[in-house]
Amino acid sequence: MKVLIIEDEKLASDRLTKMILELEPTAEIVGTFVSVKSSVEWLKTHPAPNVIMMDINLADGQSFEIFSLVEVKTPVIFTTAYDEHALDAFKVSSIDYLLKPIKMDELKRAFDKLHSFNEENARQMEALLKKFALHSREFQKRIVIRYGDTIKMVEVSDVAYFYTQEKINYLCTHADLRYPVDHNLDELEHMLDPSVFFRINRQFIVNIHAIDKMLAWSKSRVKVVLRPPSKEDTIVSTERSPHFKGWLTGNG
Repeated sequence: MKVLIIEDEKLASDRLTKMILELEPTAEIVGTFVSVKSSVEWLKTHPAPNVIMMDINLADGQSFEIFSLVEVKTPVIFTTAYDEHALDAFKVSSIDYLLKPIKMDELKRAFDKLHSFNEENARQMEALLKKFALHSREFQKRIVIRYGDTIKMVEVSDVAYFYTQEKINYLCTHADLRYPVDHNLDELEHMLDPSVFFRINRQFIVNIHAIDKMLAWSKSRVKVVLRPPSKEDTIVSTERSPHFKGWLTGNG
């Protein structure tokens, strides 16, 4: 059995490793990570483990963010002291919680549950995690802008769209003010509320409230006319078009 541990406290991680190997001597700890970023990077580039032991509060945020950044179908056992209502919600989908300090009998019960895990449990777990991740994330509220010696804050709600031009990233406000931003569009895509912002192609992330009108385009694509207008064509890419239509209706 391959086990991934996501835990930002070394003592807790070491203790958990010792308990797992005592309970499951043939288990292999394939990795131990302390942050959302490092966990996502590993999950994107390695085969799925058999189980993930996951703390909630990590070095760079809450672990729920992981599920919105990478597809996770592996059973997850949370190891934390956390809200009991959330605990009950996860348990109905065969995801267990172990409240710290973890006891051996509780770990054994969780592993017994893991061994009886099946595909239906996995589907329920994946759907619940995605839903919970969306509601648990805290999205960016302000963007810090630096130009010259000036530092300025822009409310994300005031941004009509983000775009890339000649390898520089910008934001455009609803008042048609434009500023360079330090974050690239890949980073911004994960920082912004996906119910409000959508990345229509490699160059643009748009606010739903900045869409003036939409036109049918070739290859089942959509041309988005923005307000304030953009000098560049803002056409939803072919691969993003089906998701764009879902986003417009709130089902993206």
